[in-house]
Amino acid sequence: MQMKQTLLAILLLLPLLSQAQLQESFADGDFTHSPPWTGDESSFIVNQQGQLQSSGPSVTGTVLQLATPSQAVAGTTWEFWANLKLATSAGNYADIFLISDSEDLQSNSISGYFVRIGGTPDEVSLFRKDAGRTAVNLINGEDQTIGSSTNNVVRVRVTRSVSYEWELAIDISGSGQNYVSQGTATDATYKRSNWFGLLLRYSSANNQKFFFDDFAITDTQPPVLAELETVNTQELTLQFNEPLQPEPAQEEANYTLNGSIKPVIAELTGAGTVRLVFSQNFSGGTNQLRVAGLSDIYGNRFSVPAEVSFSFVPPAVLPGYNELLITEIMADESPAVGLPPQEYIELHNPTNKVLNLQGIRYSDATSTATFPNAQLLPGEYAVVVPNAQVANFAAYGNVIGISNFPGLNNSGELLQLRQPNGRLIYAVNYSDAWYKVNSKREGGWSLEMVDVANPCGSVENWTASVDPRGGTPAQANTVAASNPDNTPPALTTVTAVAPDQLLLRFSERLDSAQAAMAVNYSLSSGIPIANVQVQGPLFVEVIVELAAPLQESQQYNLTATQISDCSGNLSPQPIIYNFALPSAPEPGDVVINEILFNPRSGGVDFVELVNRSSKYIDLQHWQLANTSSDSVAGNRTVTASNYVLAPGQYVVLTSNPGNIKTNYPAAQDEAFLRMSALPPYPDEAGTVVVIQPDGQTADRFSYHNNMHFDLIDDLNGVSLERIRLEGPTAASNFHSAASTAGYATPGYRNSQSQENAAAQQLFQVEPPVFSPDGDGYEDFTTINFTTNQTGFVANITVFDTQGREIRKLARNELLAANGFFRWDGLREDGTKAAIGYYLFYIELFDLNGQKREYKEKVVVGGRL
Repeated sequence: MQMKQTLLAILLLLPLLSQAQLQESFADGDFTHSPPWTGDESSFIVNQQGQLQSSGPSVTGTVLQLATPSQAVAGTTWEFWANLKLATSAGNYADIFLISDSEDLQSNSISGYFVRIGGTPDEVSLFRKDAGRTAVNLINGEDQTIGSSTNNVVRVRVTRSVSYEWELAIDISGSGQNYVSQGTATDATYKRSNWFGLLLRYSSANNQKFFFDDFAITDTQPPVLAELETVNTQELTLQFNEPLQPEPAQEEANYTLNGSIKPVIAELTGAGTVRLVFSQNFSGGTNQLRVAGLSDIYGNRFSVPAEVSFSFVPPAVLPGYNELLITEIMADESPAVGLPPQEYIELHNPTNKVLNLQGIRYSDATSTATFPNAQLLPGEYAVVVPNAQVANFAAYGNVIGISNFPGLNNSGELLQLRQPNGRLIYAVNYSDAWYKVNSKREGGWSLEMVDVANPCGSVENWTASVDPRGGTPAQANTVAASNPDNTPPALTTVTAVAPDQLLLRFSERLDSAQAAMAVNYSLSSGIPIANVQVQGPLFVEVIVELAAPLQESQQYNLTATQISDCSGNLSPQPIIYNFALPSAPEPGDVVINEILFNPRSGGVDFVELVNRSSKYIDLQHWQLANTSSDSVAGNRTVTASNYVLAPGQYVVLTSNPGNIKTNYPAAQDEAFLRMSALPPYPDEAGTVVVIQPDGQTADRFSYHNNMHFDLIDDLNGVSLERIRLEGPTAASNFHSAASTAGYATPGYRNSQSQENAAAQQLFQVEPPVFSPDGDGYEDFTTINFTTNQTGFVANITVFDTQGREIRKLARNELLAANGFFRWDGLREDGTKAAIGYYLFYIELFDLNGQKREYKEKVVVGGRL
């Protein structure tokens, strides 16, 4: 109510004030109107010379006052003529109030500014009056400038600039042509005025000796925006240096925030105070306000728009999803490159909010730490380290120390930020493959996020720091660049984890709300979808519950529609994926198909498995192992997640798929399954053991480097490949990979692979002509056999055309019902047999000791 009354008073005074600031020469002989003077009216007259003259009671100590409304405060000139026909003293002087908040000028509670003529120093000076206190001399005029006892004529001029700089000048000739400055001062204590007036104090003989004329208050300067205050996130208060005309001051179109935003409310709440309310929050940091079209109450209008910048710091709030990011990870701090040898993570505030970090939980798989009472400003970075390391990182920027700092795994792990109530803020599952530079995996280099505007990005949005120090803690990342996600999500796998439950894995994080809608999924079999759940914290997995069970080994198609990633990219076409319900494995279903145990310098091992059954087999919780003292040892889990091998499908197990792909460019990307580490497989000899989740050995292969083709000069980087899929996992069924295939075939058909050859007779040579040159084409021949009974023992010897024995191929070998022997074209001494015809002499003994003899021809070919 008080605000409305104040504004009403302003509006009532406006007609008077807008005519002119103040021009009073008393030419009409009346001082009670145009403008009205109030106070001790009966103690003043307008004399015959047209001057205002005191005419109060002849009593010593009398105080007389007159006041007229005036709101001029800055960019103003006050001017008047006076003559004190008396000897001024401590009891005889005149105070002319230029600015006053009260009509009662003699009240001790008054505040404002006045010019004193007289007093003990016989001078003209400028004072500031503070309520309840003694006046303060701002400009001390020259003494004795009005020292006459009968005629102290003076014309006074006071100016106050829009920046509140005062100047006092006097002209003792009274003409206004000879002003002399008495000094300057800057004072902005009072920026509002209600009254202008006279306060006279005299002794009895001087009651009629004060004369005044030509009062003029002139304001020719437009208003100035003196102060801007942010009241809340959407409201401003503007303080101008003088009163404003209400109509333009309350026109919303006269105000523009940040180039285009208009207020929804513009309200004049005081003489020079404007309240602006906007429909949206101010931006964190610097905002720009443009003001145009405003006028003061005297009609002085802005000649050019006023522009003012103001900073806004929003109230601190808890961050929501993706509003607080981990943008840098120092997982392997040793050997240090240039930073203190300490693991750390970096936080970033990508919003325009001030984020309150108190109570936020930071965790890995095994431990959780809680952030202290700290704030993160819009766009700010902070490095998080153990409390004991805060001082070591202070030089880099904002540091947050925590106790119980979760240790970071060098190879990678899942990190999460959660609100105190457990609600997810951000999660990242980093890997040492994200470095993309093998040398930087060894320590001292951080992983940095490339584009902080793409927080859902995975490996494609992270890479090793390029800063010479090894990282940029609490600072913008050196790899920072625009890297938007414009690709819709792909469905990478569908696994039937139970007869009535599917696990869907997508290539990137999903819009979890949309992905959880059951209507977006369907099965080709017509089995209804009962329920859908999106799995946090990464939102790349979806559980689909079915209303009826699936059947083993039956093919199904899942169709997903209207699936978008967390960046809003929507797949334009339905996503269709073929899958089947996995079956329980039996030993021999999944076998070792290829092994690289002696990699090139800087390379890594791999083991390739193949599903040679007709089943779909899930490799979750399978293990790779080796042997020690004839016992299985060194067990390593192949994968803790579902990974289904279809019939005939290959999978390559290695600790560094990128390294294998670099060394063998033909490697098939989709066949790789990364393990954190393989069991040790020595270069000379060792054993690869594949173990099923039920503990049974799926396959086992004992290798030796002498299994390689003897004519290969350098065995480093050459794999051993399985020859026949259905054959035994034995040395006779493995051969060095062909040179023409790059010495390994990870993820695709082996270069030395042969189809099973069914012998049409007891022994059959296939191929009858071969060329042992390592090019992958008929590098060896096989002696295939099929028997109709068990218990046969065979000897096989190779002879040349001269009847000379050149190789004992088999000695006392017990034959299975069917199988083969392999000859790689080498002599007993390891040299290559010459081109030409050769004879396999086969001795076959049955259980009764009876001997049969067989002779089969073969040709060793090659370039002449």
